[in-house]
Amino acid sequence: MSTKKPTIETTLRIPGAWGSFEEIADRLPKGYSMCDEGLAMPNGQVIEMFPMKPDKEFAGIFESSCRTPATADELAIVKRCTVNLGLIGPGGSMKAAQTMMKAGAAIAQTGAAGVFIDNSMLAHGATLWTEMSNVCDIEAISFAFVGVIRGKTEVRTMGMNVLGKPDLTMSRQDFNDNTDSMIDLIRYVCSTEKPIGDRHIIAMEMGMQFQSRIIDTDDAPVGSHLHNPFGRLQLVNLKTIGENN
Repeated sequence: MSTKKPTIETTLRIPGAWGSFEEIADRLPKGYSMCDEGLAMPNGQVIEMFPMKPDKEFAGIFESSCRTPATADELAIVKRCTVNLGLIGPGGSMKAAQTMMKAGAAIAQTGAAGVFIDNSMLAHGATLWTEMSNVCDIEAISFAFVGVIRGKTEVRTMGMNVLGKPDLTMSRQDFNDNTDSMIDLIRYVCSTEKPIGDRHIIAMEMGMQFQSRIIDTDDAPVGSHLHNPFGRLQLVNLKTIGENN
């Protein structure tokens, strides 16, 4: 059996109303620079960078995808956006996610509106993204990259592939019983170095206990930004299991 980790790419779209690439380069924080290959990081790593022409729908998509409302100034920049600056870099680990958060923050500080993440369909205003990049811990990273989708019967995550973790799903009823439960579970899964296997028991501080069940299928097509090769975990409340037995 191969133990090679799947290759993950993280893609960020950063909208701005810049007049030229020189304007962006002049505003980059100390230690960052633009080169022929892309954005050069302070440690010498280069993140691929490319321009994308924004479409008419993007401003609305960005605003509706913000986990926390962007500021009025940031939304105004999106509406008069001249270019979406794309960044493509590593994914699949906490270290990789930290690298992309720092890269995104460098561009965000040049007058961008914020950051849109293709892997989770989440967006954040430039001010919030910069603040999170200054912390760059598990709480900030998971909040930035992992979305929580609330359906009628289940609640699930999107974007855990960026951190090298399986996406999570739980019943809507368990979520309604404690709306912080999914956030706590995301942080737990992201903080543990060992893979969480089938029938693993997770005891949460708020008193709830969950059993993990591996789900092999993924709704997103292979090769898409949303596809998670690390799979999915269904988290079942032990109380529910006991009631059904």
